[in-house]
Amino acid sequence: MEKIKNFVNRNMMLILGFLGLYLVSTGVSLAAFTFLGGSSSGTGGTVDNPRARIDLSKPKTESCPLNGRKFTKTERQTWEERRPITAIIENHVDSRPLSGLSYADVVYEIVAEGGITRFLGVFYCNTIAEEVNIAPVRSARIYFVNYAEEYGYNPIFMHVGGANDFSGYGDTTREVAALEYLERIGWREPRGNDFDTTYDSGFPVFWRNYERLDREVATEHTMMASIDAAYEQAKKRGYEAEEDGVAWDSDFVPWKFKSEKSVDPVATKIAFSFWDNKPDYDVSWEYNPENNVYLRSNGGEKHMDLANDTQLSAKNLVILFAKERGPVDRNFHMFYQTIGSGDALIFQNGDVVEASWEKDSSGERTIFTDEEGDEVEFVEGTIWIEVLPYGNEIDY
Repeated sequence: MEKIKNFVNRNMMLILGFLGLYLVSTGVSLAAFTFLGGSSSGTGGTVDNPRARIDLSKPKTESCPLNGRKFTKTERQTWEERRPITAIIENHVDSRPLSGLSYADVVYEIVAEGGITRFLGVFYCNTIAEEVNIAPVRSARIYFVNYAEEYGYNPIFMHVGGANDFSGYGDTTREVAALEYLERIGWREPRGNDFDTTYDSGFPVFWRNYERLDREVATEHTMMASIDAAYEQAKKRGYEAEEDGVAWDSDFVPWKFKSEKSVDPVATKIAFSFWDNKPDYDVSWEYNPENNVYLRSNGGEKHMDLANDTQLSAKNLVILFAKERGPVDRNFHMFYQTIGSGDALIFQNGDVVEASWEKDSSGERTIFTDEEGDEVEFVEGTIWIEVLPYGNEIDY
């Protein structure tokens, strides 16, 4: 009987020992997960929370340098500690609705390949007061990098890989090899301002979310990113408002802005296609005079943001005509002119301005001028730039 009791006691001690070890290891894992910014919901997170000092009841007197929209002084104090984030977000019909793009200060839309468009979202002022997660993040194209270069000294550039020919097989031509270009301009280096999941960035900045939508989608449509966690990572890498004593906006050229005004609308609906054989990517913008805003539809349906269940909108809609070439290689990559000059249409306040654009080099600002040669003033608020091939018809 004594032997049986000893046997039971020894086994109980073993079980309790394993249980204690499990609880300790679980606690350590949970602590590490929390410290890294994780959460039980599977979303990204952040260690720092500057929103604690923001008082949104204060007057909105401070102009965002990117789009002129007015914010409170405490919001300005937060963005002045940061630099802009630029991120590639996809628009494949299988990935809709996207998440977080409505918080961008400026948006660019261009075909990635095969008539399927992608977005470059520029995030700076609009993300101060709320936690913003964006999705689906996708791969870079060189023309998106060229536009990201306009946002000061080494903006944060977020993506999942990109066009490249690192294999050396010649599948991607040099003129569109985005990742090699990122290396040449000094962004793609260990712990640099290039945040790429295929290079040196992971959780909690990026993570796969297979449950974002109410249906199953391919893996390439599942990458999410946290703006908060990206700023925390940028801080650790030394990319706050200044880097080695150089402010991000030391050479940044802001556009000119003006307050909105009431006019008799002459262009209340703007519609166009990127490629004729891709109706899922046809776009229309409808002017809402009550809020002086343009509301976006894509493929015949309202283009919604899953993050806040709102329709994507803009105060300013720019149609920028550019030279299109391609496919230029075996990977069906396209090339769009970003440097040089060309024609543009700018819709604001229900009116339209026939304009021109000019960009002298990849790092220079694109400047828009009217028929008299004066720089166009944008209405304070979101700016959306549609880059279309020359010859495409715009109905308005």
